[in-house]
Amino acid sequence: MYIKPQLDDLRLFCVVARHRSFAETARQLGISKAVVSKRIALLEAAVQEQLFHRSTRQITLTAQGEIVHQWAQRICEDVDLMGQAISREKAEPDGVLRLCSSTGFGRSQLAPALSAMASRFPRLEIQLELFDRAVDLVEEGFQLDIRIGHVHEANVIKRRIAGNRRVLCAAPSYLARYGTPATLEQLKQHRCIPIRERDQDFGRWELHGPQGIQAVKVHGQLSANNGEIVRQWAIDGHGIILRSGWDIVEELASGQLVAVLPAYYQPADIWAVYPSRLSVSARVRLCVEFLADWFARHHSYGSAQP
Repeated sequence: MYIKPQLDDLRLFCVVARHRSFAETARQLGISKAVVSKRIALLEAAVQEQLFHRSTRQITLTAQGEIVHQWAQRICEDVDLMGQAISREKAEPDGVLRLCSSTGFGRSQLAPALSAMASRFPRLEIQLELFDRAVDLVEEGFQLDIRIGHVHEANVIKRRIAGNRRVLCAAPSYLARYGTPATLEQLKQHRCIPIRERDQDFGRWELHGPQGIQAVKVHGQLSANNGEIVRQWAIDGHGIILRSGWDIVEELASGQLVAVLPAYYQPADIWAVYPSRLSVSARVRLCVEFLADWFARHHSYGSAQP
């Protein structure tokens, strides 16, 4: 006899698929590992398929588990959207909002905005994760990505929530020792500190300037995938960096860093990015509007000049 899968079990299954661990799922949900195992067993009995390959180190989805995972995500999202559609006029969002961003921006800029959003919407459960890599929103179960720079995917919706630009700068000690470049071409002879950004090729700086868009390949003794480290190395006098206005505005004002080639910059606006299926989500829409308003009132990255 066919047993219909339970919605709560499908939700739990999606969490297990995301973490690839019964123990981590139990910790995240505040339940026992035995309960997780039992409910997954019930779901497997309902669909009459094994959903996970189990080993001592981790679990992975079977081929049938991949299919169930795709449908489970859609079913759970559709149920959530149905509830939001019924109460569309409700001014206060509730439920869980899973969002992600880059590490540096998330820690220093997005976290205060989310703190304010949590106070404004007390019924909303906000789950933030930070990465310095590209994120597949659908595959990894995120509803919102607050991203800096270009948005390349075709199957997402994006909304610009704040202006921002990356600028060239270095410490006075570095410029006193190695000189100040007068052209982009001269950057090739300088010690630059490239960073692995989520939206650009490593070591290739594409800049807007008096002659339009120009690209230059840079190199140096040091490189990293963390903006805080790169900024400190620049302050220590190790080279020239290309960093967002939000990340270096205080150092420019204090003189720890000074402008290099101030006529050049790289557009790096701040975007809210979410899967197209969530375009009707009142929760996502209200949160994006809140963040856009918060950044407009608290920062002006787009006009940040060295």
